Amino acid sequence: MAEEIFTGKHILIIVENLPVPFDRRVWQEANTLKENGAIISIICPIMKGYTKRHEVINDINIYRHPLSEGNGLIGYLLEYSTSIFWWYWLSLKIFLKRPFHVIHGCNPPDLIFLVAIFYKLFRVKYVFDHHDINPEFYVAKFNKKGFFYKLLLLVERLTFATANISIATNESFKEIAIRRGKMDPNNVNVVRSGPKLDRLKIIPPIDSYKKGKKYLIGYVGVISETEGLDLLLESIKYIVEQRQDVHFAIVGGGIELEKIQHLSARMNLNNYVDFYGRVDDKTLVEVLNTADVCVNPDRPTDMNNLSTMNKIMEYMALKKPIVQYDLKEGRFSAEKASLYATNTDTLDFANKVMWLLDNPRDREIMGNFGYDRVVNKLAWSYESVKLVNVYKRLFKIT
Repeated sequence: MAEEIFTGKHILIIVENLPVPFDRRVWQEANTLKENGAIISIICPIMKGYTKRHEVINDINIYRHPLSEGNGLIGYLLEYSTSIFWWYWLSLKIFLKRPFHVIHGCNPPDLIFLVAIFYKLFRVKYVFDHHDINPEFYVAKFNKKGFFYKLLLLVERLTFATANISIATNESFKEIAIRRGKMDPNNVNVVRSGPKLDRLKIIPPIDSYKKGKKYLIGYVGVISETEGLDLLLESIKYIVEQRQDVHFAIVGGGIELEKIQHLSARMNLNNYVDFYGRVDDKTLVEVLNTADVCVNPDRPTDMNNLSTMNKIMEYMALKKPIVQYDLKEGRFSAEKASLYATNTDTLDFANKVMWLLDNPRDREIMGNFGYDRVVNKLAWSYESVKLVNVYKRLFKIT
């Protein structure tokens, strides 16, 4: 049992783009801090499967607000402006009930500092949990820079200027916080999104997910323009033209899900691909345990190159060999647990998947390497200690 070193400290976590506890990193952080004595409140959006405006899970108060997911400039402006309203409204409600000592803001977007600035008047500290690099996301999505790119750089800079401490998910994000955010390197701490092994348990495969095929290829993640699901479908098209013993399971939701489903239908892939949408942990673990190979088709962009993808370490935690495009942080996470296709070369990607299917011994070696790397270096049990140390420094606990 963790030592209750943060007894009496109230921490408000704000996350805008995913509900809690679905956001696994945020939920792991919240529980780690609670286990160390902190009182935790969370503000997050309402989404499918998480519709209660207020509920208490594991002694953590979760307050949810309506969210209209944006797509395009007007959509994002509407989404974020309404989110800011709810952050203020719910945070005031929470603060009047029991004042908090810290706001722990999880981007995207880089706008939570607007709430944190107000509470600085009450000596509330701000911890910025840097999940995404939004200027790079803008370039990846709209393929241009200009005024809005510069605006995103500005709000990113203001976020770092407001933060007492910044948490980076990897060394690339730490470098951005120091170089672009002008933060003191001593106030930037790397806490990776390591998986919890008690959640990702290895279980026997469930053949029904294979739909009568010999092999299953698994994907889990958000489905948006930058995740490269269109590239994956091109690889799938080539694979099923060569062989009919493979099925594909795509797990995850997002604003592009319907578009990708329609594209799959137009490519006549319905008999080979199942789209599961957002699922509970039980289904996720069953699908991934059944998969023979797992894939990460993230489109090569500056954002994806510098971002650590949770899916990679979840695959590794379940001993799955991986195929992905050759991106900096993806290679750091997986090392020899993955094969790396030439960027955007869907034929090379497909051939590497098929090579793994035909080489079971190599699949086993790669899966074991990835599992050992997670168990011995990257699991949340290691990262949680780093998170606790961040808060010890914040509260000046020796």
